Amino acid sequence: MDETDKPLLWLHGEIKTPPFSQEARIETGVLLRRLQQGENLGLPHSRPMPSIGSHCHELRIRDADKNWRIIYRIDDDAILILEVFNKTTRATPTSVIDTCQKRLSKYDKDTQN
Repeated sequence: MDETDKPLLWLHGEIKTPPFSQEARIETGVLLRRLQQGENLGLPHSRPMPSIGSHCHELRIRDADKNWRIIYRIDDDAILILEVFNKTTRATPTSVIDTCQKRLSKYDKDTQN
């Protein structure tokens, strides 16, 4: 990691094999690395998630038989990983949005103290 790269801060979730296939895990690592280096990813890899909060996005990983999503926020000093889940419907579940908002609220509160 270069000294100018942003660290990944995992507030929840992990990427392991299984349930991710090795190919999906590698693709995820490459995309997260690009984010760390300051690249702005767009579709088809990532899309904004303003319903969760500002600077929040959904990383999209297509696996053999699953559609993985990683909800993250880009901060000035880090990439925050909020949630990792298998998306089974077109819409992001309300429970995932609520959970991510709660994790961000707690993180922001804890880092301001």
